[in-house]
Amino acid sequence: MNKRLLAIFAATGASTIYGINHTVAKGLMPVYIEPFGFILLRVLGAAILFWLISLWGPKEKIATSDWPRILGCTVFGMVINMLLFFKGLSLTTPINSSVIITISPILVLILAAVLIGERITWLKSAGIVTGLAGALGLVFFSKESIANAPNIPLGNFFVIVNALSYGLYLILVKPLTAKYHSFTLMKWLFLFAVIINLPITIPEFMEVEWTALPTHAIIRMGFVVVGTTFLTYLLNVFALKELSAATISAFIYLQPLIAIFYAVATGADSLNPVKISAAVLVFAGVYMVTRKPKPKDLKPDDLP
Repeated sequence: MNKRLLAIFAATGASTIYGINHTVAKGLMPVYIEPFGFILLRVLGAAILFWLISLWGPKEKIATSDWPRILGCTVFGMVINMLLFFKGLSLTTPINSSVIITISPILVLILAAVLIGERITWLKSAGIVTGLAGALGLVFFSKESIANAPNIPLGNFFVIVNALSYGLYLILVKPLTAKYHSFTLMKWLFLFAVIINLPITIPEFMEVEWTALPTHAIIRMGFVVVGTTFLTYLLNVFALKELSAATISAFIYLQPLIAIFYAVATGADSLNPVKISAAVLVFAGVYMVTRKPKPKDLKPDDLP
């Protein structure tokens, strides 16, 4: 099996886990743990796992010139991204969050155009407008609140900012994946994530009644730490070695399909005309943005 195919499987696996996570993590907050406390659990658990697994990886030294980029990756990929996603998820619904997160390819394209001069065609411009219209539609036309979703518009807005932050992370981390082993990158990124997140998240983390947690809550927390954090970041970094940041971000469109099916099947959420219309607009926008140009216009899509 060639490396590109393995990278595609890795990206698909990460999106599948993320799709299920929208419902699993939502079901834990705020009953058993508040969103910021959950983030400390995520980054601390992942940091321990990555430092342990790195014992079997290569012993690499990070170049001095790369530390600022690693710090930037941590801030956008493990601090802003995580904090706002879980806070947003605690305020909105699993289907809303999974639909909005799919605007990430659109945001990556915009960032690439601004930061590195990526060319934006008329089709991609139309895709940007269409996709953002769908995401903003969920913000402005969703119900104000429902059971276990106390502020849906604000939660949706937080998820949009999270998607923007994740897009920046993908662009920043791409060149590092060509220089360092996945274990090396992840152990340092999550160590910094623990340090930066600690003062923000420790109050809610300390409020958790750990000894009183039921078994099903512990199992779900384990899924979020091991699956949604450890495995997904490892799989995406592996995939980035063979695929571009824009291509990786396009796999996010699998999330709402999986998330909607899982949320509806488990009774955690339901569909309505606003959600369906927004999903159609977002999917159409992502399709236009990620559609390959004709061979004569084809340019390398790898981001530096």
